[in-house]
Amino acid sequence: MPIDAAKALAAEPRSGEIGWTAKDVQLYHLGIGAGSPATDPDELRYTLESRLHVLPSFATVAGAGKPGVISGLSMPGVDVDLARVLHGGQSLRLHRPIPVAGTATATSRIAAVYDKGKAAVLVLRTDVTDADGPLWTNDAQIFVRGEGGWGGGRGPSARREAPTGEPDRTVERQIREDQALLYRLSGDYNPLHADPEFAKRAGFDRPILHGLCTYGMTLKAVVDTLLGGDVGRVRSYTTRFAGVVYPGETLRIRMWQEQGRVRVAVGAADRDDAPVLADTVVEHS
Repeated sequence: MPIDAAKALAAEPRSGEIGWTAKDVQLYHLGIGAGSPATDPDELRYTLESRLHVLPSFATVAGAGKPGVISGLSMPGVDVDLARVLHGGQSLRLHRPIPVAGTATATSRIAAVYDKGKAAVLVLRTDVTDADGPLWTNDAQIFVRGEGGWGGGRGPSARREAPTGEPDRTVERQIREDQALLYRLSGDYNPLHADPEFAKRAGFDRPILHGLCTYGMTLKAVVDTLLGGDVGRVRSYTTRFAGVVYPGETLRIRMWQEQGRVRVAVGAADRDDAPVLADTVVEHS
């Protein structure tokens, strides 16, 4: 079996130094659609170095995304075909605001392996600390199609009861035709998002947008719409990737406000709101 759950869970954590600059933050923000209108004061907080703040989802690409999902697939006990891999979900917990520039130590390990029958799920956990202490913790849920069925535990369900009633806010965000090409410059060079032939081998008509790009676009919409543009209010952010998005489409982002959190559902407006992100929650102060 290409995935040896016991070996993967027993493997020593991997640690490495990561670093980022204001330019990395600006590039990430542009990659998730920030900067339009270019002279809007609210957008300049994402693009102009003298006013720059850091959207918390930048944590998924800080240090060029290393360690990341691809790194997790080279852990001991894991040997899979990249074309069978899908990013199933992502959760992020902030311990304090991310500085505009910095260096830190990232420590990653396989925290769990689940048997979903037709697929295996790996949970890649990355803890990041700097000289002042913990910064953030990332959990990436990695689905590997065709690698389940060995009799392991299914793990907890990530599915939540759907929000009821009309959303408090609904916004739409247009995805540029070249959005995936720009976003991948932040470190995720999976050819699924750029190479038409690879995308076809993976079962898609054409390259798809990175799930983490949609993840960042959605958090920006929540921060700008319901949190007064204050990135420091975000405490955690969790989602399940429920469907693909193609460059050129429009995201419809629906938000429900609750005490201390915002629940979110994201669909592809061009395809009758086909689900894109589900079970999505932003916890905030």
